[in-house]
Amino acid sequence: MENGTDYGKIEKSAKTRKTVVRVITYVLLALWAVIVLFPFYWMILTSLKSYSAYNSEYIPKFYTLSPTLQNYAEAFTAVPLLRYFANTAIFTVLTTAIMLVVITLAAFAFARLEFKGKNIAFVLFLSLMMIPNELVIITNFVTITNLNMRNTFPGLILPSVTSVFYIYLLKENFEQIPDNLYYAAKVDGTSDLKYLLKVMVPISKPTLITITILKVIECWNSYVWPRLITDDENYYLVSNGIQEIRENGFGRENIPAMMAAVVVISVPLIILFLIFRNKIMEGVSRGGTKG
Repeated sequence: MENGTDYGKIEKSAKTRKTVVRVITYVLLALWAVIVLFPFYWMILTSLKSYSAYNSEYIPKFYTLSPTLQNYAEAFTAVPLLRYFANTAIFTVLTTAIMLVVITLAAFAFARLEFKGKNIAFVLFLSLMMIPNELVIITNFVTITNLNMRNTFPGLILPSVTSVFYIYLLKENFEQIPDNLYYAAKVDGTSDLKYLLKVMVPISKPTLITITILKVIECWNSYVWPRLITDDENYYLVSNGIQEIRENGFGRENIPAMMAAVVVISVPLIILFLIFRNKIMEGVSRGGTKG
């Protein structure tokens, strides 16, 4: 009887400890969520305040009793924000499409094809990730300038059409596909390209979707390279348009209007991530697991 009582006490104590740990975990996660989401809340709140209301606040308020959408109207009238959106869409779609073709072919070559020096070539390829981005930007800038491709979409796109990391991620995913499928396809007379398109690409769809989404986000947020390679407003992207808005649009002091423009620019990426967040996690986990 005593053993049963002791076992019940131990079980109750374990459940209590587990509950306490869970409560502490959720409290810490909630606190971290507040810290992460607060800048977005402050950005949206500021965009809903009028210019006069914002400047009259000696102590910033965490709410507003008179929200206005005037700042959003100014975001589309003071500067050609729609043109920036169109430029960014063209840049993002073309860069992502070309990159997918390049990395898919490269990953297939490293994962399935046999050629002399493949392993050495792949190691050297991975070593490119150790080169500082600043050095790559300088090299690309000199190359694009010498080719007279400044203020052009090819000049914006070409330096971003490949990625060592994405090739590595996709290669690891391709290597999870059994070799027997490849050998069986070769016996049936299937070409390497057809096998890639009909077998490997469909199986690796989650990883490809993840890479696509991450590349879209990368292109949408691109700032340094477009800023270096373009000084013509007709080729500005939304990220560079923010600086143009600050300097020649609303003025440096009109913070609410600038925040409205930032909200408009950020919304597409937020929606994209919320829709495909499960695909991103699935693709990353598949690409990083072998066996």
